[in-house]
Amino acid sequence: MNESIHAPTVRVVGERGEQHGILEIRDALILARSQGLDLVEIAPKAEPPVCKIIDWGKFQYLQTKKKDGSKKTQKKTKLKGVRFRPSTGEGDLKFKAEQAKKFLSKNNKIKIQVILRGREKAFSDQAKNRLKEFIDKIDFPVKIEQDIRQQGNGFNVIIAPEKDT
Repeated sequence: MNESIHAPTVRVVGERGEQHGILEIRDALILARSQGLDLVEIAPKAEPPVCKIIDWGKFQYLQTKKKDGSKKTQKKTKLKGVRFRPSTGEGDLKFKAEQAKKFLSKNNKIKIQVILRGREKAFSDQAKNRLKEFIDKIDFPVKIEQDIRQQGNGFNVIIAPEKDT
């Protein structure tokens, strides 16, 4: 920007896109200053480098507004959690499956965990089967994003709603 441009000659583009041609850097700076604007290098690798006459503060403001606007339109998916133990009763599992269905209908991902304690750790195959059975109880089209894996004191899996595309 301005004095930090080191090329001897530059192609100058006006604020509204009009071409000013190839000018020496000092002439381009004088032209920009006469309009009360800044000379900003936008294509330094071009031959000769391309510079644009713009209001630098306004340009930065518009860039941040554009970036903030794109953040607002992004759809964020949350990761919800459902935890149970191998000895959890069928009624409780049915309730948890309904909760999972509600989360999935709101387009959230779910991390389902089976927690193992003490002697239960010796029966890890049963815990994996219990996890698979729980996923089958959820009557909602799902896809498995992360397969069943052991983590800490149990097993977990991440599921997400299946897209109809």
